[in-house]
Amino acid sequence: AIGGVAAQIPIRDDEQANQEALGKVRADKRREAHDGHDGTWVAHPGLVALAKEEFDKVMTAPNQIDKKIPDSEAAAAEQLTAVCAGTVTRHGIDTNIDVGVHYIAAWLRGLGVVPLYNLMEDAATAEISRTQLWQWRRFGAKTDAGEVVDDAMLKGAFQQCRARLTQEHGEDGFESLRFSDAFDFMESLVFADELADFLTVPAYERYLSADLKLP
Repeated sequence: AIGGVAAQIPIRDDEQANQEALGKVRADKRREAHDGHDGTWVAHPGLVALAKEEFDKVMTAPNQIDKKIPDSEAAAAEQLTAVCAGTVTRHGIDTNIDVGVHYIAAWLRGLGVVPLYNLMEDAATAEISRTQLWQWRRFGAKTDAGEVVDDAMLKGAFQQCRARLTQEHGEDGFESLRFSDAFDFMESLVFADELADFLTVPAYERYLSADLKLP
């Protein structure tokens, strides 16, 4: 049994934030080791020693096959299909757009994983971001401030993010870093009538039809 990955990565220029990030990773690896995992994986090579330290404290043999899995009640169908409780915020909408666009732009440049805001992100992050936006729009969700998530609101949010990144990178950088393609592709997914398959599927389809050029 292999544990999952904590998204936190080392932060070089902020010691307090770095210690907080390492603490979250350490707690995650400690939980996995005590739950009976035989190993784990990490998002950054600088976390290998930390993970090994936590597992070495618990494991005295090559594996933990003999460790008993705690008894638990099976989940009912109603629990598995229940809509998650929680709130939609404008900050969350802006973050989904920002992180989704950043990852897609990196993917179009040939990168599979990319550090964003001190977290290691992969295609699943962009997939969650664009799917949440699509779903909130599709069902007319409201933010905690009472604002309806509709086309006008989302288009405005996309425009604000596009303007900010253009200012940060300049027109040439915005194009060379593939942000223009990333915005066009992200918006095509969010404003589609039907939810597309995993975002890399239509991305490859567009690439094969020469709409997008991958390296």
